[in-house]
Amino acid sequence: MKVVISGFYGLGNTGDEAILEAIVDNLRNEIKDIDITVFSLSPEQTAKEHNVKTVYRGWRHDNKGKIRALRQADLLISGGGGLLQDTYPTKFLFGPLPYYLLIAFLAKLCGAKVMFFSQGIGPVTSTWGKILMKVFANRADFVTVRDQYSKDYLYNLGVKRPETVVTADIVFAFQKKPDDSCLKSLPLKGHEKLVAVSTRPWFEHDDYYGKLAEVLDELIATEGITPVFVPMEGHHDVDASKRVMQLMTRADDCFLLGGDFTPNQYLNFIGECEMTIGLRLHSLIFSALSHVPHIGISYDKKVESLLKRSGMWEYSFPLEAFDPAKMKENARYVLANRSELSKVVAGNAAEMRREALENIELLKKKFM
Repeated sequence: MKVVISGFYGLGNTGDEAILEAIVDNLRNEIKDIDITVFSLSPEQTAKEHNVKTVYRGWRHDNKGKIRALRQADLLISGGGGLLQDTYPTKFLFGPLPYYLLIAFLAKLCGAKVMFFSQGIGPVTSTWGKILMKVFANRADFVTVRDQYSKDYLYNLGVKRPETVVTADIVFAFQKKPDDSCLKSLPLKGHEKLVAVSTRPWFEHDDYYGKLAEVLDELIATEGITPVFVPMEGHHDVDASKRVMQLMTRADDCFLLGGDFTPNQYLNFIGECEMTIGLRLHSLIFSALSHVPHIGISYDKKVESLLKRSGMWEYSFPLEAFDPAKMKENARYVLANRSELSKVVAGNAAEMRREALENIELLKKKFM
């Protein structure tokens, strides 16, 4: 079987790279002699890391390579992650939403089947975005989404033709390999109470940096934690982490990991922590996978959906309702009850892993 995988790959986003690794590893486990080609913005790096064929993903060059790969493919896997959204401005042919839909349409023209795979849908608010979704997403042969919200969102956009099944984020099927590179990179003494912290820039919401700094300062003073910032998207998250640290009075008690570790290395590090406080969806997924209790700051419905499924929503906050005093209280509770909460997270993560693996089983059932 020959497949092409289209997604936000080769751009240094840890969550998306974890998605790709999970898809590739599980396809190889389940389908004998599978032939995989990935559309990537860094094709040489992606080929080396995953031992796959690659084609440059953008429209600027190698469009013949894209067409050739799709003509040879049995199936285009579009996903996973939040590809079908227009949070960033969408014009007729520009932006992530039209790109992924046009790749899917091109695949159909080339004779390949199309599966939207383990996706989180939305927001889609622009007029062009809604039109493109209704015209092109309805041409997919099969869809799996990572939460019920996404299934309902597709229906409300008028995407009703392809069968759509709710599963879970494919990263819950990530195959962890031992690697302590992150820990070794830090000058730790061995007795620290590590707390992973994941930040990100998010449009006009700059006030959360100061609020998070206040929370971390007090938890260092009263709970003896050692915050470690885990940048999930290179320099963007490194810069956001530094902004928080600049507002702290006890920044010298924190550490900042480099922004160039692999998803597997970050996953192994988060597994060594007492707790995670994070915005990035996949920092929270890594925490759930590692049975680490977590407090999320939800900037998007996908984060809220994950926190509800992991059992940690009652301790978390929408970004616009981030209350530092309440977060301090919740963090103390989570730290004091870590063992009990870890069991809750572990049980929920096991269920989501089963659902994540269903993405692969459904692919085999529908297309083999």
